[in-house]
Amino acid sequence: MQEITAVCEKAARIGGQILLDWRGRFRVREKGPADLVTEADLAAQRAISSCVLEAFPDHSFLGEEDTSGVGDRTPPENSSSFCWIVDPLDGTTNYVHGLKGYCTSVALQKNEQIVAGAVYDPEADECYTATAGQGAYLNGERIVTSDATSLIDSLTAASFPPQVTQDSEDVVAFLAVLNRCRAVRRLGSAALNLSYVAAGRLDAYWAMRLWPWDMAAGMLLVQEAGGVITSPDGGDIDLERPRLVAAAGPRLHQELLGVIGKDHDQR
Repeated sequence: MQEITAVCEKAARIGGQILLDWRGRFRVREKGPADLVTEADLAAQRAISSCVLEAFPDHSFLGEEDTSGVGDRTPPENSSSFCWIVDPLDGTTNYVHGLKGYCTSVALQKNEQIVAGAVYDPEADECYTATAGQGAYLNGERIVTSDATSLIDSLTAASFPPQVTQDSEDVVAFLAVLNRCRAVRRLGSAALNLSYVAAGRLDAYWAMRLWPWDMAAGMLLVQEAGGVITSPDGGDIDLERPRLVAAAGPRLHQELLGVIGKDHDQR
């Protein structure tokens, strides 16, 4: 399993270096309303797919960017029990605007369970890695979640979809949490938010509308760092309907669920 995690890290670092190399010299196009993609995304995904499929040619590959048959939004019908789930650039808007707060995320799923993952922040040269049952690490050093147990003392983060409106359930939940915690951040990268929870930089994070590649590696990081991560109703996360509530520990998680979970139970 360590070999697999090493490939996760290698692939994430390769993708991140490409993002650095492309900064300031890419063209941007829209995938949809308020949904940007750059040539850097595409170049990074090609490099990541080459890295992982060279090491494991029989594995399937699920990436955010569909490029010439490499990386589709659903695994192929003849997929193996192993599937790589990749976001070559999480935090595209930050990246396009010259901000920090973007990363590359690489995870391996085996029979619907995430078994290894890496999230690489190229601006900070920080690589978060996790292997199922073996803990979470930042640049090779073990990390654990914070000791926060209540919202009032917690720094939290949230993700909204691109076209959120002021009366949406996401905003209602945001305001409800904001009134009960130290502060809420919108950092623009789900994978980094989850990594920060794992490292104790954030105490909690929630998001109701993600893609599998946004969260696959990050959810394992939180679990392996000692945190709690579930769907908004407290059940297991379904990567086909990715919504999550993550927290440093069970008490904080239960409090956060009580504030925002009920609003989303039926979604």
